[in-house]
Amino acid sequence: MKKQDTMAQVLIPTADPAWVLCTHGYDPLRQTSVESRFAISNGFLGIRGARSVTRGACWAVPPSTYVAGLFDTASAESAVPTLVPAADWLRLKILLPGGPMVHHPGHVSSHCTTLDMKRGALLSEWHRLKAAGQDDADAAFHMRTMRLVSLDERAIGLQLIQFEVKDGGMETTLEASFEGVDRGLVVERLEHELGLWRTHNSGKRLAIATASRLLIDGRELEPIARGELKSTWKWSCSSGQVGCFERLVAVVRADTLTGDPGKEATAKLAGARRLGALGLVARHEAAWASRWRLSDVEVEGDPAAQQALRFALYHLNSAANPADERVSIGARALTGEDYRGHAFWDTEIYLLPFYSLTWPEAARSLLIYRYRTLDGARAKAARMGWRGALYAWESADTGEETTPDHAVGSDGQIIPILSGREEQHISADVAYAVWQYWQASGDDGFLLEAGAEILFETARFWLSRATLEADGRSHIRGVIGPDEYHEHIDDNAFTNVLARWNILRALDVAALLRERWPARWAALSADLGLGDDELAEWARAAETMATGFDPETGLYEQFAGYNQLEEIDLASYAGRTVPMDVVLGRERTSASQVIKQADVVALLGLLPDAFPGDTGLKNFQYYEPRCSHGSSLSRAMHGYVAARLGLSDLALRYFRQSAAIDLGDMHVEADGGVHIAALGGIWMTAVLGFAGLALTEDGPGLDPRLPPGWTSLGFGFQWRGRSLRIRIGQAAQEIEASLEAGKPMVLQVGGRPHKLRAGKTVNIPMGRPAAARRGVSPRPEAAGEV
Repeated sequence: MKKQDTMAQVLIPTADPAWVLCTHGYDPLRQTSVESRFAISNGFLGIRGARSVTRGACWAVPPSTYVAGLFDTASAESAVPTLVPAADWLRLKILLPGGPMVHHPGHVSSHCTTLDMKRGALLSEWHRLKAAGQDDADAAFHMRTMRLVSLDERAIGLQLIQFEVKDGGMETTLEASFEGVDRGLVVERLEHELGLWRTHNSGKRLAIATASRLLIDGRELEPIARGELKSTWKWSCSSGQVGCFERLVAVVRADTLTGDPGKEATAKLAGARRLGALGLVARHEAAWASRWRLSDVEVEGDPAAQQALRFALYHLNSAANPADERVSIGARALTGEDYRGHAFWDTEIYLLPFYSLTWPEAARSLLIYRYRTLDGARAKAARMGWRGALYAWESADTGEETTPDHAVGSDGQIIPILSGREEQHISADVAYAVWQYWQASGDDGFLLEAGAEILFETARFWLSRATLEADGRSHIRGVIGPDEYHEHIDDNAFTNVLARWNILRALDVAALLRERWPARWAALSADLGLGDDELAEWARAAETMATGFDPETGLYEQFAGYNQLEEIDLASYAGRTVPMDVVLGRERTSASQVIKQADVVALLGLLPDAFPGDTGLKNFQYYEPRCSHGSSLSRAMHGYVAARLGLSDLALRYFRQSAAIDLGDMHVEADGGVHIAALGGIWMTAVLGFAGLALTEDGPGLDPRLPPGWTSLGFGFQWRGRSLRIRIGQAAQEIEASLEAGKPMVLQVGGRPHKLRAGKTVNIPMGRPAAARRGVSPRPEAAGEV
């Protein structure tokens, strides 16, 4: 097969519609949301799905390129760093005698853009027809394009464009250049194949090395001109002619102003050129195939749910980079600029479950980021008069608090932002993710290197934060829970119960280190000044923590005084298109029981054992109708919890609503990037909810309750060095469990143990005897092992 024929095959999307998203034509109202939805990323580089050739001269924005960790501040005095976009390296213009081939993005015929989720690539196909009355001085073209950022070598980006002249001929010019070279960064040096930039104030540098070539009918054409990051070709096109343009870039971020990132970028580019475009595509696709093998979720009977899950998994797998422990995943990943690229609690609560169970290397890297920023958390706690570690509510690359002090409200008023001071549950959220990762992975090295210290320092914070008062209870006052409609509240149930859990797990780990790793305990406790007296204080604080739980009703009061607030029937506001705090006003909302997002319900999702008997269902039924879902996170958490409670119809409704945030045709909420935490919540609803996967004290367990219409659900997960594949059949009421790699183990199904051995599939009937215990196991090797 000729090389150009092979290239043509590369430019054809995957045929199976379950693996692709397509959009046709040009709709300026929805274009920015399309750009987010169709973004490509590898956890280091992210490129929005804007057009590169057919956007016209000035009608559409260029495709923004984001580099993880490339933060800067507007001035030396500014305290709020922002993820800075790099130059657009995809700019390409084709010039005909009458001017640009495309004047306006709508002036092309049958334009189709395809996100090939299976291959991790963005492709497009379109036709350019002859202009009326210009038969002798015009030509018709059939164009195909492809772009990717390599999952095999994350520094590398590739652009491919193939065009065929269908009719006519003329002198044609092709210009390949960079756009926005001075957008947000200071240019240090621009050469033909290398650009060097630095940030204004954060002390970072960026290098992009590039190489491009144009082949006409398989013969490489020499440029007629070369400039700074620019090449120009000119030739006479004719009917039947096939051209192929290839462009490579290698991107390197340096976190100091010393050294030469340009040298590293040039070396990486040289390696990519030796491999060639087709070789790069093959390695990239192999890396994606590996990720899909370990993380894919297969649904039969519900094509819309299958597409929603594939979309979620595509972006989740795109967002992480296990090789870089200095960055986390922002609220919009690398798909847009909303929230300035900052990381929130979203990462630990909504993303880490997916990574811990399908990509432990990525989970570990994200948690090492939290370990690297532990000093910043200590400093924040100290500034506020407490001990231990209080993590930043919004975090960039250093771990310093980056939450802005003020924002413009929906009514145009300047409002204070208190989350950076009062939304302190973030420290317990980080501790929760540390514990869950260790339970899933059995990574004792991580626990000894980083995890134990995080648990100890966050527990120490809660000890200093909770005050033992005259009623014999330890109270945490002046906080914000996940429900941000209510500020400066006392004894938020989510915060207090998770803080108590944080302290108890720290005590477990202290006992474990003393028993199994006494030398490490001696060194770490000495470094932290942690002695028996303080451990006793931890135990006292956990025992006396005010939780708001009423044993008579079985309900947690969301915070002290919540039950006395105004009740508002949210059903009366069905169909509204703006958040409830806009409908009611901030003052009335804060004086009401209207909840912004899952709060007690989120606690039920994280710590189901804190809800004895049927109190989990009681709390869900009480708080669910009071939640206005003013956050993109809320419906996903409600769906997950509803699925665990067996409310499958309601859970499926929340699943679909969460998917519609980024996929719905009537939504433009994704303008600033996809909602990566909601996408993590979609996976949680399917795998942890409908399949009932949980890490119990007896090992991993399943308690499946598939929703209507799902005839089967298949997924993979990893547990302590093992890879498993599960298929749940609705009709047969049977589970197929396969241990694909790793030592023998025990899988709990409905509370009953089943032994698994590598290479064998076990068929397990679904029943519902005694529920699996969802407690904690301070010794990972003691649970689920054979």
